[in-house]
Amino acid sequence: MESDLPSMSPGELDVMKILWSGRRLSAREVHEQASESLDWSYSSTRTVLERLVKKGLVEKQPFHGLHLYAARISRAAGLARWVRDFADRVLDGPTAPVLSMMAESGTLSREELRELRSLLDDEAQS
Repeated sequence: MESDLPSMSPGELDVMKILWSGRRLSAREVHEQASESLDWSYSSTRTVLERLVKKGLVEKQPFHGLHLYAARISRAAGLARWVRDFADRVLDGPTAPVLSMMAESGTLSREELRELRSLLDDEAQS
C-alpha cells in the first residue's frame, strides 16, 4: 500500500520519473536526463539516487564496474503516495480533485489510472 512508502521530495520524484522508464540506468545516464530539467551537479544526482535506495524505492545493482539503478515501485504507486502527501499538506482534504486533474491531463495510461485510483481508494478505506 502506498501509505507504507516513504514520502519523496520533488527532486526525488524527478529522478523516479526517469527511472519509471523501465530501463536500468547508471548514475551518469540518470544525471544526463535529469540535467535537462534540473540544474544539478553529478554528485547531487548520485546523492538523490542513494537516498532513494535507502528508502527502498530504487534498487542498485553492480554491473561491469558501475551501478545500475531501477525503480522498485510502480509509477502509479509512487504517484499515489505523492498525491496523498500533496493532498494532506497543501489541500488539507481529499485526493479526488488531484486524481481528476491527472486523469484529464492525459499523462497517465488507463492502467496507471486504475492502479492509482485503487491505491488511493485502499488508503481511504484504511
